[in-house]
Amino acid sequence: MARRHKVKEHVRRWMIHRADHYLLTRNVSKLFVISGTVQERLRRIGHIPSSVLYPPPPQRAYRCDGYGDEFFAVSRLTPLKRMDLLVRAMAEPDARGLRCTIAGDGDEAGQLKGLIAEMGVGARVTLAGPIPTDDLVARMATCRAVVFPVFNEDYGLVTVEAFMSRKAVVTCRDSGGPAELVRDGVNGSVCEPTPAALAMAMRRLADDRTLAERMGTAAADTAASITWPRTVDQLLT
Repeated sequence: MARRHKVKEHVRRWMIHRADHYLLTRNVSKLFVISGTVQERLRRIGHIPSSVLYPPPPQRAYRCDGYGDEFFAVSRLTPLKRMDLLVRAMAEPDARGLRCTIAGDGDEAGQLKGLIAEMGVGARVTLAGPIPTDDLVARMATCRAVVFPVFNEDYGLVTVEAFMSRKAVVTCRDSGGPAELVRDGVNGSVCEPTPAALAMAMRRLADDRTLAERMGTAAADTAASITWPRTVDQLLT
């Protein structure tokens, strides 16, 4: 990640944290947050107590149509989403022969296109651009697994959307919210944030369809506990 992006993000987060501290220590009797990552952040910046309540995914007609040969990633194309890490992983020896589609749009679209060419993976990595909801659901329904290597994400609805599609999620140890929901070796893989580690995690799923299916079943079980009725019940209790 470029230094200027890190500095910009640090300043942005500092301003948000100061606003959070001011607002959340006044006239708030109980605070719910969307992940343990946010909970720890509030504790660290202002000793603000909170309870974690994972929000359900958008209400869509999620389904599973099988476990194809392609990996799928969807996100805004910005530095903190680290789609460049996925592109570099696709150039690793362990990723030889793997195919991946990256959907989404953002400031890094041009850089990613250049990186794909530089890494020599243009025949196996597709930048699909922004896609409609029906296409998103269809791609999740047919992919082998979803790759979501973001950095310090507050929550990451993509994770739960993949789970609703009975798909494992490959994420990183420093990915924040996604790494809370993904149990390594159970409903996905949590790896180090390096191209080699990401490629190895993808290779395991590519070489073992049964593993992908088993993790997909566990992912669906996780998603079954993150529903609007349960969320509303907890808010009202």
